[in-house]
Amino acid sequence: MVIANIWSAQIWYALPLVLAIGLVYGATRHEHLREIVVHSARAIVWLVLFLVVIFGLVWLATSQM
Repeated sequence: MVIANIWSAQIWYALPLVLAIGLVYGATRHEHLREIVVHSARAIVWLVLFLVVIFGLVWLATSQM
């Protein structure tokens, strides 16, 4: 049930935002393309993990009621 709601949810609007933030963050730290991509990938992973944790906490808080 939750998975079906996630597929149709507006959370997917966060995907381009996370990608853009990761690329800009990597580009402001490095000048070479390889370093930008590596740093961006790390930033994207951290952002996604952070969003998953926040989503999980909010979901737990609302499902307890």
